[in-house]
Amino acid sequence: MKAVFISDAHLMRSADERYERFIQFLADLEEGQIRSIVNAEELECAKTPIDDFYILGDLFDFWFCSKNHIHPELQLVIGKLVALQKSGVRIHLFEGNHDFYMKEYFHDVLGMEVFEEWADIHLDGLHMLVAHGDTVDQTNYLYLLLRKILRTRAFYHLQRLIPSSIRWAIAGISSRTSKTMTIEDGTVLVEKMLSFSAGKLREDYDAVILGHCHKPVLRYVDLEGKRKTFVTLGDWIRHYSFLYYENGKFFMSYYQPR
Repeated sequence: MKAVFISDAHLMRSADERYERFIQFLADLEEGQIRSIVNAEELECAKTPIDDFYILGDLFDFWFCSKNHIHPELQLVIGKLVALQKSGVRIHLFEGNHDFYMKEYFHDVLGMEVFEEWADIHLDGLHMLVAHGDTVDQTNYLYLLLRKILRTRAFYHLQRLIPSSIRWAIAGISSRTSKTMTIEDGTVLVEKMLSFSAGKLREDYDAVILGHCHKPVLRYVDLEGKRKTFVTLGDWIRHYSFLYYENGKFFMSYYQPR
């Protein structure tokens, strides 16, 4: 099996460098160029398609769109995801703290798998716990309260009644508020995530893969004679990082257009 994991692209304007680079990245995935863009000497550069593409939240800087009113700036990247899907790649999206209510469009219309929070996945017999990770820190009570309110059915139905132009303006405010309430030193958050993940890795999980903290980390932990894997995926704002998985091995890489 071959899979790619990314998180925290925070796409908003098609003219942004991270947006343009992400579009190029999707084109490389569609063309089977994954090995040539992974920073690993042990991989041959022969073309090979990936099987699965996992997007662990905050793909968009905001998502308050309904299936009938997609923000114009987001249509290009959605079209590229659809093209990747048509090439045979299974696409899995996780909701983050900036993009939620995604099932109505990405699952119901486009047929992509959408997870609201945690997911158990299995690749080549490895059991992995995968999520955006914004609820790992249970001490951020104010953010957790806001998160709960924004995901209520009442708020879901309320935002559908608001005209799309106003809804996008509200989404921008919500995005800035979420950034303010979840801002924390990346190293501190990684350690909190590692502490949380250590407990999961002592169970029957072979790997824990998280987004949200914007700091790319790939660590191996030896527990009872077995190597376990902990990953935080970084972001597409500063690092352009992604995780590549192939046949039981993980590679953290940083995308540079060829």
